[in-house]
This record gives sequence, C-alpha cells and structure tokens, in this order.
Amino acid sequence: MRYGICPLSIVPMRFEPSDRSELVNQVLYGEHFKVLEVRKKWSRIRLAHDNYEGWIDNKQYQELNDEEFAFAKAQKTTLTSDPVQFVTSGIGELTTIVLGSAVSLSKLMDHTFEGNSTGIKRDKSLLVATALLYVKSPYLWGGRTPFGIDCSGFTQMVYRLNGHKLLRDASQQASQGEPLSFIEESQAGDLAFFDNADGDIIHVGIIMDDNYIIHAHGEVRVDRLDHSGIYNVHQRKHTHKLRVIKKII
Repeated sequence: MRYGICPLSIVPMRFEPSDRSELVNQVLYGEHFKVLEVRKKWSRIRLAHDNYEGWIDNKQYQELNDEEFAFAKAQKTTLTSDPVQFVTSGIGELTTIVLGSAVSLSKLMDHTFEGNSTGIKRDKSLLVATALLYVKSPYLWGGRTPFGIDCSGFTQMVYRLNGHKLLRDASQQASQGEPLSFIEESQAGDLAFFDNADGDIIHVGIIMDDNYIIHAHGEVRVDRLDHSGIYNVHQRKHTHKLRVIKKII
C-alpha cells in the first residue's frame, strides 16, 4: 500500500483521472491518505479523515512511507482557525493555507507553522460561530474552503473545526445522527436536510436560533427555516424542501 500527504494549500480531487473531469472534493494542506491506484499522471486516493475517494494529480502530493503514515495516524489533528495563514519551509518559502488546513503533520513536509489553530472537541454551541466565518464564501461544487465551498463541504468543515466528524456528501451526512420530528425540537448546530422531487437528499444546512439556517446556496448565507423548508426573503419563495432534521451532537 502507498500513502501520501497534501503539501499544497488546496488540491482538486476529480471524479475521473483528467483535468476536465468533475471536481468532487478538495484536499487541504496536511491531509493524509492512502493511495489506492497509481497511473502515469494521476492517483486514486482515499482520505484518512472521512474515507472519501477520488483522483488527484501525481505532481500535487508528497509520498509517505509506512512509518510516516503510522505517525500521521497516531497524531491528534490540529487545524488552522483563521481564514488565511501560511507555513514556512526549511529554506524560507511560504505556502498559503486556508481555514481548516491540517497543520499537525507540517514537520513531515519540513514546514513550520506558528499561527492560530484548534485541535479540541468543542461544544455544540460554538458551531454557529464557526459557520459564520464562511459567510459570503462563494458556492463551489466540491469546494471546502472560504474561497469556494458546497453545502456538505461547509457543514463538514464547520463540524471538523469543532472536533466532530461528518461524512463528505449530504446524502452520507443524512445517515448520521438522530432524527428529530419537529423544528421546535432542534437546537442551534443541528443539521437540516432537503430533498428533490425524486426524494433524493440534495442539500444540507446548519440550524441557527430563532428559525434561521446558514447554508451554502450561491454563497454561504443565512435564510429563514420553516416546516416547508428554506425561505429566501429576497426571492420571496421557498428554495429547498425540508426532508429531515438530524441531531449529530
């Protein structure tokens, strides 16, 4: 088995081994993974933190040996807590990194990090404050950063920054946690899931106090939430149909 780590700020993960293929995810600085298949220019990987699979460019990751990967698995994850920071290489080169980058393994890449970070499991009440750090981030299918993020990437990163694990896609996240019968039973930090006409889960957001929700739709934004779904006051209509509310924490 081969292993790797991401030494760059943001690496695109593709559905197929091609630059023209759909962006399905992003690998952030310091995230490590198993390499499942290697081709001339591309490798199919499985991320360690959520087991998500996809293809990345061979030029955009650093290989780890068995001992280094074992070390990576044993380390407590520490993530950057500011929107933009940087690491410094042994020869003084700077690499810009974004909110939620994993800096606990910087030494494996001969990097030094001296910024603000978080590595503890934090109370559910702090989830919304973290979510607000992403407000106005543009929607990007497959994105996980303040410079472009999708709905489930947003919820995953908010939970991850607070020390809690979520799977990558909205449909996967909907399989986690305890379902609630009514909005009135929910608390700030719970997740609301929304479906399409075929009954497929296609959207997720984080519930706030007073019947509001923060979610990635065009941008990370705050809208009203009622028993029918998400109501956009600017468009004066419901944009998403509520399927289920889940208590994850």
